[in-house]
Amino acid sequence: MLTLQQIKENKESVINLLKKRNYDFSEQIEKVIETDDIRKSTQTDLDNCLAESKLIAKEIGTLYRNGKHTEAITVKKKALEIKEKIKPLSNELKEVKIKLIKLLTNIPNIPHSSVPSGKLEKDNELIRTAGVKQEFNFKSLPHWELAKRFNIIDFGLGNKITGAGFPVYKGKGAKLQRALINFFLCEAEKQGYEEIMPPLLINEESGFGTGQLPDKEGQMYKIINENLYLIPTAEVPVTNLYRNTILKQEDLPIKMTAYSSCFRREAGSYGKEVRGLNRLHQFDKVEIVQITEPEKSYETLEKMVDYVESLLKKLELHYRIVKLCGGDLGFTSALTYDFEVYSAGQKKWLEVSSVSNFETFQTNRLKLRYRKKGEKRTRQAHTLNGSALALPRIVAALIENNQTKTGIKIPKALVEFTNFDFI
Repeated sequence: MLTLQQIKENKESVINLLKKRNYDFSEQIEKVIETDDIRKSTQTDLDNCLAESKLIAKEIGTLYRNGKHTEAITVKKKALEIKEKIKPLSNELKEVKIKLIKLLTNIPNIPHSSVPSGKLEKDNELIRTAGVKQEFNFKSLPHWELAKRFNIIDFGLGNKITGAGFPVYKGKGAKLQRALINFFLCEAEKQGYEEIMPPLLINEESGFGTGQLPDKEGQMYKIINENLYLIPTAEVPVTNLYRNTILKQEDLPIKMTAYSSCFRREAGSYGKEVRGLNRLHQFDKVEIVQITEPEKSYETLEKMVDYVESLLKKLELHYRIVKLCGGDLGFTSALTYDFEVYSAGQKKWLEVSSVSNFETFQTNRLKLRYRKKGEKRTRQAHTLNGSALALPRIVAALIENNQTKTGIKIPKALVEFTNFDFI
């Protein structure tokens, strides 16, 4: 969430950078400033009434002590008149504060100056492409046909038990899934990330803290009777570990990794784009999260990008990295890099990771701050996160890119985790 200070001190800059999102937020920005002016005016009126009421209370006490009862009764009437003003002013102040927060929460993060302009995925900036594109001397198959042929993923059973978008992994398919999770967690540990096992349910405060609520409420599964939500990603509970926290400078950076199941309604998704593992309602993912000092966050972002790239290299996948344009940028992000792997069976690119810097957008909501040594005042930290990695499309790419006429080869880096090298 943007702060009033950001908006008021850099109004024109904020408006111009937000235009990269292909929407003019100038009206909303002006409304924020106007509402804050009303808040300040109401606060001043209330403070004046409270101060006057306090002085009159002292005056009444003095009059009674001096035996001036008639004068005290007259002043009491004045005190009642002021008290009648205090309650509506208090209610008005409460309402205007709520209105101000609602206005602020509906304004997305400011894109970084390097974010390319554009509206759609085609406008994203290609950073680099690497790895070897697989070529076959036979007709390659998409992963859903390979999964059925080798009995490693059953989409029909998942549909029977729950519904579409909830596959059942079987035999070596389940072992491949578990092997990838262990591989990603072990690699993250080598890079200094502390492993966290978070809850899979969050409350509203947690959803608000990382920006899923109210922006993405329609994409989340809600437990109605408990007013809880199934997590869309481990980023949410892991980052919220530090909600309402003041850290010491020497605590930073904080590096965390977590494996979890993730749940997304994906409302409105249909057609060939959601076939097989392409888009699921429940899927597994290993997430990396960092909390850093602002001066170091973009250096950290590049290191996180390099780390995710190293995983794709070890899995021997053909991949590309793109910088998202303003129109494709997530609500909470200031800058995002997407990783896409080539799907040899479907002959298209599949997104497998997003690595983002949120700057202070989340920490303002989370009330997450840090204090430099020797200073009394606190500062806002920066938060970053990335998929390292999301499993469904990685599994799809691995199955399709490593298919042979008789089975599926397992990349060397995974064999110690699967205990087999061929399906």
